[in-house]
Amino acid sequence: MLSRAPGGPETLELGELPDPVAGPGEVVVAIKACAINYPDVLVIEDRYQFKPPRPFAPGGDIAGIVESVGAGVTRWQPGDRVMGIAMMGGLAEKRAVPADSLHALPEGHSFEEGAALLLTYATSIHALVDRGRIARGDRLLVLGASGGVGLAAVELGKAFGAHVVGAVSSEAKAQAVRDAGADDVIVYPHGPFDKDQSKALANAFKQAGGAEGFQVIYDAVGGDYAEPALRAIGWEGRYLVVGFPAGIPKLPLNLTLLKSCDVCGVFWGAFAARDPRANAAHIATLFDLWEQRRIAPRVTAVFPLARGGEAIAKLGARDAIGKLVVRVAD
Repeated sequence: MLSRAPGGPETLELGELPDPVAGPGEVVVAIKACAINYPDVLVIEDRYQFKPPRPFAPGGDIAGIVESVGAGVTRWQPGDRVMGIAMMGGLAEKRAVPADSLHALPEGHSFEEGAALLLTYATSIHALVDRGRIARGDRLLVLGASGGVGLAAVELGKAFGAHVVGAVSSEAKAQAVRDAGADDVIVYPHGPFDKDQSKALANAFKQAGGAEGFQVIYDAVGGDYAEPALRAIGWEGRYLVVGFPAGIPKLPLNLTLLKSCDVCGVFWGAFAARDPRANAAHIATLFDLWEQRRIAPRVTAVFPLARGGEAIAKLGARDAIGKLVVRVAD
């Protein structure tokens, strides 16, 4: 599923590229499933942090079977079931990836589950632990709580002993967040907001945050939702900037002074590249929690490869609950 020119999901088309060959330290994976994430919405329109040369296939979260290994690779053998983050190229039948970017897909878990785990949960554990310094008993507010990273943040927040409040835009999304273990859910209206609507939303957040406010706010939405959420932060709270599907907000910095709070950017990809050992430790924690069934990716729709553009469009329209996965091959 190739992007040949900048544009929306409707510009994607099925095509062929030469079969990849595993170079030194690489593995060719026959991809079975690829999860869709918000960077896929942006990268095909040239709005992401980097612009891969075209033609390219979007899709970063993959699961499949090792087809061949390059020189120096001893950990993997053809036939191994694996999952990993390829950054791009996942909506293709084959992809050459660094061998150390892969993890064994545990028995009993499908390719769809494996594809849906890493990027969202790795982003959220980095956000909560490294940037949010989350602690047992903290009050955590998650904006966009029904999306992939949002549900991951809800589950991880509960695993770390926080009181979790999810915020979503519909009752159907609210139920998914309750099912993920949230202690409370706020259903907010669709923005943009006028001054009175913004104040009303801030009051709803403040009520949910209690007298001390939220110690950690996880914002995967942005737009007009950001300032009302920031107004509900507690003393020395941490406001985590994760994504902007509702637009890039402008925050009144006087609020950060009055609450002595931190506004923390979350860029998981750069973190993983700069500190691979810390990232590997986080991923080990995720696998432990997955095995204990304290976290579990919620795959709510599976699309065939020919309809991969529809999956990206659905995510871009903020219609998705949980994870959308493309079944690349049987």
